[in-house]
Amino acid sequence: MRPTHSGLAATAAGLMLLPVALVGCGIGDKDEEKSAPKPARAPAEEAATRSRERVQAYLDAMTAKDVAAGRSQLCALLHDGFDRGATGPNGDFADHFQVPEAAITDIRSGPLGQEVRVSVSVAVGKRTVVRPLVFTVTRDGSDWCIAGEAPDATKVASPTPTGVVPSPAS
Repeated sequence: MRPTHSGLAATAAGLMLLPVALVGCGIGDKDEEKSAPKPARAPAEEAATRSRERVQAYLDAMTAKDVAAGRSQLCALLHDGFDRGATGPNGDFADHFQVPEAAITDIRSGPLGQEVRVSVSVAVGKRTVVRPLVFTVTRDGSDWCIAGEAPDATKVASPTPTGVVPSPAS
């Protein structure tokens, strides 16, 4: 049996269209594999990493007394309050406070976002107090920001070298 000319033409056309059809279905398209968005990290890992970065940047700004850098780590809703109190008598950036040491001690998920626990040494004159704090970091659109700062109620402030634990007002 001899194949007909139209049969050969149909087979050839089908073979030529097969790769196009397979690529259209996503089979064999290597460019698609390269361009498809792949998460760089698992969501929990990304949240912990971004939270650590934001809080560390805030602690670095506090140590350097860089008010603008500290403000930039906060969510927009906190900017007005920060502007009013950051350099005030009890503000994080007050001139009479020195921050000889600040360290992140723990990061975990909380009801309002990532809770980043820190230990901050605050020196006023010859007196130094270690203050445990909790920063709440959350996602604001596509970015991460600090949404809150509070004393860490699970820890008690360490005593000063004289053995006296200052009151929260000091």
